[in-house]
Amino acid sequence: MTEPKIIVYTDGAASGNPGPGGYGVVMKYGTHRKELSAGFRFTTNNRMELLGVIVALEQLKFSGSNVTVYSDSKYVCDAVNQKWLFDWERKGFKKKKNPDLWRRFLPLLRKHKVKLVWIKGHNNIPENERCDRLAVEASRMSGLPVDEGYEQQDSALFN
Repeated sequence: MTEPKIIVYTDGAASGNPGPGGYGVVMKYGTHRKELSAGFRFTTNNRMELLGVIVALEQLKFSGSNVTVYSDSKYVCDAVNQKWLFDWERKGFKKKKNPDLWRRFLPLLRKHKVKLVWIKGHNNIPENERCDRLAVEASRMSGLPVDEGYEQQDSALFN
């Protein structure tokens, strides 16, 4: 018997990059479907791409879950698939952007059986298009919270 697979689509958006941003997630497991999204007042597209994957993996209830994540983010997919992330980790994320999110991501990557698959964005893949809409809508909400990791990291670079 093959192990059940969880399918995840994610997307991130930022208007202005940096600017208001959001992520969108569609998770599928058998007949179950879950959609997630959130926005932040000032962030980057890459942060939202990565945060979408993180939030999806944080939803999983069982260690060792078999997950395929479809993302149009070369930043996220290549960091893992080309194994750059592990070099960054070994070097303490020195001079790398988004160390707070990468440190949050790594234990999740190790906790589950995660396969990251890059897909071309805006290519009529229904679930990816849905994630894009969720991300953009989330970025346009009023009263968006602070992306503390970004704003603290950004101010630390200039102080």
